[in-house]
Amino acid sequence: MTVRALAAPVWRSLPWRALAAAGGPGLLLAGAARLPDRAPDPELGRLLLRLTALAGALGLAFLLDDPARRTTAATPVGRASRAAVRLALAAPVAALWWTAALLLVPAQSRPALTPATVEAAATACTALALATLAVRFTDTAEVGKGAAVWLGAAAGVTLLVPDRWGLLGTPADPWWQATQLRWAAVLALTLTLCATGTREPVRRRSRRPVRGPAPSGY
Repeated sequence: MTVRALAAPVWRSLPWRALAAAGGPGLLLAGAARLPDRAPDPELGRLLLRLTALAGALGLAFLLDDPARRTTAATPVGRASRAAVRLALAAPVAALWWTAALLLVPAQSRPALTPATVEAAATACTALALATLAVRFTDTAEVGKGAAVWLGAAAGVTLLVPDRWGLLGTPADPWWQATQLRWAAVLALTLTLCATGTREPVRRRSRRPVRGPAPSGY
């Protein structure tokens, strides 16, 4: 089975319910900036977009769920190729979703697009990296729930880190550039984990006891 032949069945097997369940509320969060009688506030827009990105990433945590994992593992197409097909199919949808989220925030309340998009990409790649590691080191077919829990825990820890050394600074802070560098580092690290974690694990050869020569008959 070629990679192209995998596209149609993989498209049907993508976790659309989980993606919609996370993406829908995410867009509602972004649209909250348009509530009546709300004054333009870029910091509110930044907060809403960060929450929107987290909601979308929680949905992407389920992207590698494959109920037929034990069946697809026997195909001639490797794990990296199967994951790449899933990502290639989901990436345009995710890009359109993020574009819609940005447009839902009024221009007067919309933060700078590049930092916001880097933060969203790093959050999404964190979810994918957690799911990738779960696929690599466990036999679980559906790793999304665990990856989503770990992502939520990571978000909670991020809230506890002071902005001076954390990821939640704002342009008004003197360490804003350092915050953006940390987001870029998170993006680079999680992309690396995704790329290296999809490689097929080396199977250990089972060790069989060495038997001596059979005794000759009399």
